[in-house]
Amino acid sequence: MHPKNILLLGGSGFVGGHVAEHLVERGLSVRIPTRRRERGKRLILLPTVDMVEANVHDSAVLARLMNGIDTVINLVGTLHSAGGQPYGEDFRLAHAELPQKIVAACRARGVTRLIHMSALGAAPEAPSEYLRSKAAGEAAVLGASNELSVTVFRPSVIFGEEDRFLNLFASLQRLLPVMFLAAPGARLQPVYVMDVARALVESLYRPEAHGRTYDLAGPHVYTLRELVAAVGDWSGHRRPIIGLSDGLGRLQAAILQYSPGKLLTLDNLRSLKVDSVSSAPLPFGIHANALAAVAPDYLAGINPRIRYRALRARAGR
Repeated sequence: MHPKNILLLGGSGFVGGHVAEHLVERGLSVRIPTRRRERGKRLILLPTVDMVEANVHDSAVLARLMNGIDTVINLVGTLHSAGGQPYGEDFRLAHAELPQKIVAACRARGVTRLIHMSALGAAPEAPSEYLRSKAAGEAAVLGASNELSVTVFRPSVIFGEEDRFLNLFASLQRLLPVMFLAAPGARLQPVYVMDVARALVESLYRPEAHGRTYDLAGPHVYTLRELVAAVGDWSGHRRPIIGLSDGLGRLQAAILQYSPGKLLTLDNLRSLKVDSVSSAPLPFGIHANALAAVAPDYLAGINPRIRYRALRARAGR
């Protein structure tokens, strides 16, 4: 059975906006809950999107949101939380408890299809609270695979025009004369946001995706130092990079986690100890767009070419 009515949790975020656009292009009705409706101004204009102010962490509200829904896509996530064991409160609520509530609401409302976003490197014994909490949510979803048709995606770092990763390093290199970089040898395999969105939406039409877990990674592996250097080149503000030792990296993170926007936290640093890489190709025959083919345009602010690349990516070219 093809989907018709989608509940998109986390739809007002970076990845969610692109997923919503792909769902609308397929002619699907999309319900997007958000705590602040103004966050989804761009999405409100899409013809089959219904933005609803709601607290998805309230089990009763979550169940009501599933009225008339046949498919749930969960993209809710956070990069930061106060510390705790095995993970902090924000990680617990967003990554561990919410997936459990979603599964329970799906059962109660008879929703049989669930797509869930996890992360590469998620594991119960991972060094970071972020990755441990992601593993808990993943386990809750996969544990329901006997009753629900579930698919889990595990992306590496996701890049795109509005990303908070490459754009952050570009902004820092515009401001600073030197980059002092923690975890310079961390290995990442950035994946394009439109490729991620295409994979999630395509899985709705693929019976072979039921009960499966898919890694999502781009075609090239970079060290963090290589990424920061490339971002400097592409943005026109390359700076000298000084890689920090483990001890100095922890000191930098301990200071920066109290900065506005939390530029780097100790838990972020612990996540970087796990290689965010995969040898698996993107599923469903999707061609992975290379970072170097997309990022230079938006980091340099050449908007018309961004749109052109976006259209090419959406067309699978």
